[in-house]
Amino acid sequence: QQSELNSFLWTIKRDPPSYFFGTIHVPYTRVWDFIPENSKKAFQQSHIVYFELDLTDPYTISALTSCQLLPQGENLQDVLPHDIYRRLKQHLEYVKLMMPSWMTPDQRGKGLYADYLFNAIAGNWERKRPVWVMLMVNSLTEVDIKSRGVPVLDLYLAQEAERLRKQTGAVEKVEEQCHPLNGLNFSQV
Repeated sequence: QQSELNSFLWTIKRDPPSYFFGTIHVPYTRVWDFIPENSKKAFQQSHIVYFELDLTDPYTISALTSCQLLPQGENLQDVLPHDIYRRLKQHLEYVKLMMPSWMTPDQRGKGLYADYLFNAIAGNWERKRPVWVMLMVNSLTEVDIKSRGVPVLDLYLAQEAERLRKQTGAVEKVEEQCHPLNGLNFSQV
């Protein structure tokens, strides 16, 4: 039955063949068992693998972090309506309070602490642009917190490609993802 599943794998018929695989940004453990064998086989047989972004590159991570920040000297409090800012701050205080109860014993066994995890996700939130804060808040749920520490499918595949010594690259630059989001006005966000 697995071979009949829609695999989000397209084959570009050439010699050797090329493949295009559509991934989603969720912990790989949520979807790995549902990825058909033809997709896994295409990945294994490929010598070169390109990703949306190179999530294993420290520059990429640094550039993503920098791109999320408001211009120098601005804070979220300066750009959000007072009531929304106040509600956001209260919500983040609630999340920080709840995070210890949301974490799994496995996460604690691996040395993940709620305060560390909260700061890793929400640290410097008052300097971030509203669109990035919105995305951050959407990921601060009990279900998402319980899956922290498990790489998203894209990162898992990138780590596997490195482990298997495949040549890797990226089809986009951070700026190509960041600038359109930063270009949204407040009502769009």
